[in-house]
Amino acid sequence: MDTKNYKWQIRDGEIDLFQHTHIMGILNVTPDSFSDAGLFYDPELAVEQALTMEQEGADIIDVGGESTRPGSVPVTENEEIDRIIPVIEKLVSLLKIPVSVDTYKSGVARQALQTGAKIVNDISGLQFDPQMANVVAEYDAGIVIMHIKGTPRDMQKNPQYTDLIEEIIDYLNKGITIAHQAGIKNQQIVIDPGIGFGKKSQDNLTIIRELRQFQPLNCHVLVGPSRKSFIGNILELPVDQRLEGTIAASVACILNGANILRVHDVKQIKRAAIIADKIK
Repeated sequence: MDTKNYKWQIRDGEIDLFQHTHIMGILNVTPDSFSDAGLFYDPELAVEQALTMEQEGADIIDVGGESTRPGSVPVTENEEIDRIIPVIEKLVSLLKIPVSVDTYKSGVARQALQTGAKIVNDISGLQFDPQMANVVAEYDAGIVIMHIKGTPRDMQKNPQYTDLIEEIIDYLNKGITIAHQAGIKNQQIVIDPGIGFGKKSQDNLTIIRELRQFQPLNCHVLVGPSRKSFIGNILELPVDQRLEGTIAASVACILNGANILRVHDVKQIKRAAIIADKIK
C-alpha cells in the first residue's frame, strides 16, 4: 500500500499527512518531565500552552500525564487520569485541531477518548497493555505505534542491538499485527521508531538517516527528536539550549521521509518544516 494514497484516519475524522509535514505539539501535564520540569502541570497553564501551540501552527496537541523520561517511575492509572482529563475536556471545546493522548494504559486511553481525544500515542506500540488495541478499535481512534527497548525505567541502561533497524521493524510489525487482530485498519496506524527510547546517540542518528527503511511497513511515520539527549551529547548543551539541534534533526527527518514531528518548540519547527517541505 502506498501511503500517498490514504489519509490518517482518526476518531471522527482524518488527517492528510501527504500535503505537508504535520506538527504534533507536546503538552506534558506532569511535575517531572525531562524537558520542561513541570512547567505546565497546572491545568490552566496547560490549556494556555496548547492554545499557544495551535496559534503557532501545531496540527495536533499530544497530552501526557506520565513522564517517560529515562529512569522515570510509573504513576498509577488514576493519577494519570486525574492529571489529563480536565485538560483534555477543556481543549476539545477550545481547539480546532485534534487532541492526542500520550499513554500506554488502556484505562487512561479509554477515559481520554470518551472525553474527546482522537488519537492514542502509545510508547509501547500496543505491547505493555493487552487491552490497549481493543480500546483503540472500539473508539475507531488513530494510533501511534512506537518502538521501545525495555521500559522507561531501564531503557537507557546500555541498550544493545545486533541489527538496529531490523529489530525496530520487527517490533513495530508485532504492534501492527496486534492492531490488525483487534480490528484496527492500517489507515489508522502511524509508526514511530522511538528516538531516545532504548537507543544510544549513534542509534538515533542512524534511525534518522535510515527512515526510508521503514517504508515497507506501509504506515506514515512520526519522529520525536525534540530536545533529546543525543542532541545534548553532540552539542554538549543542556535541555533548554537544544533548539537549533532540534531544528537540524527535524529537517533531516522530513527530508528522509517523516510525516509528523512531535516537538516542544512548535513555532520554530513549523517554520523550518515549511522550508524543508518546499525543498522536499
